[in-house]
Amino acid sequence: MGVPGAFYIENFMLGEFFLVSLTLEDIPNHGTIHFVCNSWIYNTTKYKTKRIFFANKTYLPSETPSPLVYYRQEELKTLRGDGTGERKEWDRIYDYDVYNDLGAPDKKASLARPVIGGSNTLPYPRRGRTGRKPAKKDPKSESRSDFVYLPRDESFGHLKSSDFLVYVLKSVSQNVIPQLQSAITLQFNRPEFNTFDEVRTFYEGGIKLPTNALSKLSPIPLFKELLRTDGEAPLKFPPPKVIQVNQSGWMTDEEFTREMIAGVNPHIIKRLLEFPPKSKLDRQVFGDNTSKVTKEHLQTNMCGVTVEQAIQTNRLYILDHHDPLFPYLRKINATETKAYATRTILFLQNDGTLKPLAIELSSPHPQADSFGPISKVYLPASEGVEASIWLLAKAYVVVNDSCYHQLVSHWLNTHAVVEPFIIATNRHLSVVHPIHKLLLPHYRDTMNINSLARSILVNAEGIIESTFLLGSYSIELSSVMYKDWVFTEQGLPHDLLKRGMAVEDPTSPQGLRLLIEDYPYAADGLEIWTAIKTWVEEYVNFYYNSDATIVQDSELQAFWKELVEVGHGDLKNATWWFKMQTRAELIEACTILIWIASALHAAVNFGQYPYGGFILNRPTKTRRLMPEKGTPEYDELSKNYQKTFLRTITPKKDTLTNLTIIEILSRHASDEQYLGERIEGDLWTCDSQPLEAFKRFGRKLAEIEQKLTQRNNDESLRNRYGPVKMPYTLLYPSSEEGLTCRGIPNSISI
Repeated sequence: MGVPGAFYIENFMLGEFFLVSLTLEDIPNHGTIHFVCNSWIYNTTKYKTKRIFFANKTYLPSETPSPLVYYRQEELKTLRGDGTGERKEWDRIYDYDVYNDLGAPDKKASLARPVIGGSNTLPYPRRGRTGRKPAKKDPKSESRSDFVYLPRDESFGHLKSSDFLVYVLKSVSQNVIPQLQSAITLQFNRPEFNTFDEVRTFYEGGIKLPTNALSKLSPIPLFKELLRTDGEAPLKFPPPKVIQVNQSGWMTDEEFTREMIAGVNPHIIKRLLEFPPKSKLDRQVFGDNTSKVTKEHLQTNMCGVTVEQAIQTNRLYILDHHDPLFPYLRKINATETKAYATRTILFLQNDGTLKPLAIELSSPHPQADSFGPISKVYLPASEGVEASIWLLAKAYVVVNDSCYHQLVSHWLNTHAVVEPFIIATNRHLSVVHPIHKLLLPHYRDTMNINSLARSILVNAEGIIESTFLLGSYSIELSSVMYKDWVFTEQGLPHDLLKRGMAVEDPTSPQGLRLLIEDYPYAADGLEIWTAIKTWVEEYVNFYYNSDATIVQDSELQAFWKELVEVGHGDLKNATWWFKMQTRAELIEACTILIWIASALHAAVNFGQYPYGGFILNRPTKTRRLMPEKGTPEYDELSKNYQKTFLRTITPKKDTLTNLTIIEILSRHASDEQYLGERIEGDLWTCDSQPLEAFKRFGRKLAEIEQKLTQRNNDESLRNRYGPVKMPYTLLYPSSEEGLTCRGIPNSISI
């Protein structure tokens, strides 16, 4: 038979076991063969086909040794399944479904939710199919249960501490948070914060807990560092970085704008190319939504520069949260939450920092949406009641940004859009295919955390619906935004050019020049993007010596066809999809995917607690409209602005829920795999050139980290620290375990 290329394994024990690897030594005329497995093996009666593992060699389909061709094809058939039946724990089948499992109509009518995905009205990426039975009261929806199927190797159980974080997240949301909320009510005997100092007691004084809550928390290792043993205020949250040095810096205009380019949602800001800003909303339905901001509003604070001059010299920018939110305002404002659509106009100053010029708050017309919005413009103020009004105006902006960040920037544009790639890869690219080997580290734990999210985070009355502004319309909004999602624009250079934040520059290493030179997310991100693309180029060009080999790769073509037509099938008719006929297209596609799963997710996830753990800095709800002169609310604001501010933003119970959840979501597991690392060490392939290229990639990332550290030590770059004295570290490649506000994991693992 020659040198073994694969082996079968059968388990005759009752229990399953985890097979890490197999090594055959002293093969005649060959030496050692490594089989990297990392898979659960169940009793042989659980499988319809034998479990097979391949040696760590890499073959394009056309180059597969003839004795292995059959086994390669049969294994892919097994992983695809037949699309029927309810999946069981031991199954290894990857298949697609729509998001029809977010609601629980059988439990109560208010928990019914529309099916997301599979229609032009509410399009969405596909999720992994579980095959659970239809709900009795809504056959289009899937019934919910405690067991949510994942292909077995996507959920490693408690072998991995990252899975333990998932376990903690689930137990905390279902058991601990209700106990904590009742403790809050008991301790403070009131549901609201009254002063900013009271908010800080969450970090300084701590929260006394009843015995039953302590008994649930104590066994969980994550909470051991939060629980004191002296009997006084046993639960104390770590101070978020944004207030560790300067407790009031978050209130400044400079920090408000700095976080638009160095915060947790740093890729929404755009250069303003026309004035006044216009809307893309349908005029027949929503009227004229052109901004009511005038040149006079702006030019009083532009140091003698006119609006025309500022646009010509690339000095006007906008944080625009108008169009996504305006269609939902009437629905939102009919509930206990109250909101505005917002536009924030910004000016680039000579020192490289941004300052806000105006905030526009828009509400639906009392008569009908078609009459257009009622808009009011607010200008910066530093004294008297006007300063309090301005602080509230900024809060409405940040709440919109928090919701857009969580639902679109974070959940949709990283978690949800990557899942179809994982499914399509496992269905059509063999484990010995070079692109499977390239992408595998960037899929680790993603289906696992996504399945949990559907159970406790984005589900009906889950964490997001309960504690964020949009409530039951949350996922619906992200579906509307998915209509405009373009895969080819998700790479950082394309994104920066599209938003007008950079211009093409052939003399630059990255091929473009930032118009805000001190733009921490973009400057650091371009370093990481370039390193990823260089690695992918070297790897792809090693295995594909021409464009013809791309076209002739049957597995690659099947993978891409199904990804476009099924995995992202609601956008299958879009003309922007790569045709996947050239090496350049494959390189760009893989680079974009790795960027999304690693650096983009790191940038929008691991700063959640460091920035948003202080609810005053990033509130998630507004519950009152702006006070008007002559009203009791306005009088209250003029006398006690802190109380009015706190009655407007996220209440105490929701704050506690948010702190508990995002503190977990912002942590790194002890066994995290970071960019430039692989769990298999050097055994993932036996091809020396890709191994050397990967080592160069790792060394390059270490060099980049030193470079980013030097940037943060440059005091002339004011946006890297800001008034809160918090360096921008979210794109440092490495990290330790825990709450570090840095580190780029390979994958969306939490």
